[in-house]
Amino acid sequence: MSEATGGTEAARASGTERIGRVMAQVAMVMNLDKCIGCHTCSVTCKQAWTNRAGVEYAWFNNVETRPGQGYPRRYEDQDRWRGGWRRTRSGRLVPRSGGRLKRLATIFANPVMPSLNDYYEPWTYDYENLIAAPLGDDMPVARPRSLISGEPTAIEWSANWDDELGGGEEVGRDDPVVQKLGDRVRFSFEEAFMFYLPRICEHCLNPTCVAACPSGALYKRSEDGIVLVDQDRCRGWRMCVTGCPYKKVYFNHKTGKAEKCTMCYPRIEVGMPTICSETCVGRLRYLGVVLYDADRVGAAAAVADEHDLYPAQLGVFLDPEDPAVQEAARRDGIPERWVESARRSPVYALAARYRVALPLHPEYRTLPMVWYIPPLSPVVDALTSTGHDGEDADNLFGAIDALRIPVEYLAELFTAGDTAPVTAALRRLSAMRSHMRRINLGQGRDEEIAAAVGMDGREVEEMYRLLALAKYDERYVIPTAYGVDDADRGVIEEIGCSLDFEGGPGMGGAGGRVPFGEASGRPDPASVETFHALRERQRGGGEREDGLSGRVNLLNWDGRGRPDGLFPPQADGTGQEEAGR
Repeated sequence: MSEATGGTEAARASGTERIGRVMAQVAMVMNLDKCIGCHTCSVTCKQAWTNRAGVEYAWFNNVETRPGQGYPRRYEDQDRWRGGWRRTRSGRLVPRSGGRLKRLATIFANPVMPSLNDYYEPWTYDYENLIAAPLGDDMPVARPRSLISGEPTAIEWSANWDDELGGGEEVGRDDPVVQKLGDRVRFSFEEAFMFYLPRICEHCLNPTCVAACPSGALYKRSEDGIVLVDQDRCRGWRMCVTGCPYKKVYFNHKTGKAEKCTMCYPRIEVGMPTICSETCVGRLRYLGVVLYDADRVGAAAAVADEHDLYPAQLGVFLDPEDPAVQEAARRDGIPERWVESARRSPVYALAARYRVALPLHPEYRTLPMVWYIPPLSPVVDALTSTGHDGEDADNLFGAIDALRIPVEYLAELFTAGDTAPVTAALRRLSAMRSHMRRINLGQGRDEEIAAAVGMDGREVEEMYRLLALAKYDERYVIPTAYGVDDADRGVIEEIGCSLDFEGGPGMGGAGGRVPFGEASGRPDPASVETFHALRERQRGGGEREDGLSGRVNLLNWDGRGRPDGLFPPQADGTGQEEAGR
């Protein structure tokens, strides 16, 4: 830990430090132990946001197999792609892609940007040939055709190509992290390893894409920290693509605009989780609010030693249980429900309280806000296969340094090469397994297991509940946006309809009285009315006031109650409750 960060914590403990400008960020944690690589998150995101012309190759969410080259290919090679920030000798941060003059000189021909081949040329198949081919001796085939040119193409790469070889040497040897570690990662059968790494935009506290945009089209929302692209201001310079070290900004070749993950902000604004979180099979994603001191962001991103970047970012976060922080948040206009959500945030708990979640590539100095719990599972199987007790604390602690997934590899991903925080996180996960195993077997609590990793038994059990048993509302603690709840309806202007007279088409209700669909008619806030309707359909139980019923969106239904329409009515006229039984 750096001296600056240590001093910050000491000042907080003494109560003498002044809290700067408090801001709120919607952030995410992913538990890599639970990811099975099913790509459901990628598919649902694709269907929700990029299922149209011009972004066929864009995957706002993708799942990579590590070791592997990632998507786009070798995006982590910043010597080539020059993403993120570089610290100068004077301590200033400048984009790796260069300052304003360099960006201006290359604005019409940017050479530092992935080509379509680094992503992949999207394709479809000539299915018509299967149907319309004349009768003959040969079986007709559906050849791949490019979605860009329409011409026959050869399939050579895609968003999950690494997945096909399961971390094998053919693609794994070109992994930039593997090349950095050298002989520490081996690909012999006995030493092979793999794990899945889902990725979305990091919605960073210090985003390079925003700084690199010449037209100012990219911006970070002050109310929730989500980074978005203003499509009206975007001029398609693509400097943001170069600036983003995670290569999560895409160029739409049809519209000439940049696009990126929006953190499903229309859903977030009405208290619903992102579509990738909602549909995740492994329930590995957590969403919550983190309060942070905006005045410390620049200093935290500019610390001299890259190993200090992780603790420095932790020093930016504010403890929502601290009365002084709560008072400062109210002073800076943070709504009370956001402060309460920050207190219950699973993201803050996993990242700052239990210290088991880690940021992805903090050395890029963007202060990312999508964090990861490193995978531990293989060590249990490895110990069990040798005849040892795979859940025993002593065995687990001793085996962490001999993990099949090298700790050094995980450290290069999550802590800029510093193995100490990774080892500490893995030891806490190991202690949790051993502690809970004793309880489940009726052997009683052993506080020494928790004490060995700097925790107590109560904290271990709370962490276990969050990681293993947490329900929907515990995994996704998302406050509604300003102006959405009745408590502050006046924050945003409500737009009425000129046809809102008694019995007119703007009166709402069902059938022909609603000209623009079920959510139109009443003067709800225009920016959120569609998603209000979606949320109402999602929540089960009771008859809707507007008389709409019989439609259940199973993709977003949270499992509560028995909404009308979930079960078909019986021939004898019995209701849905009887049908459900």
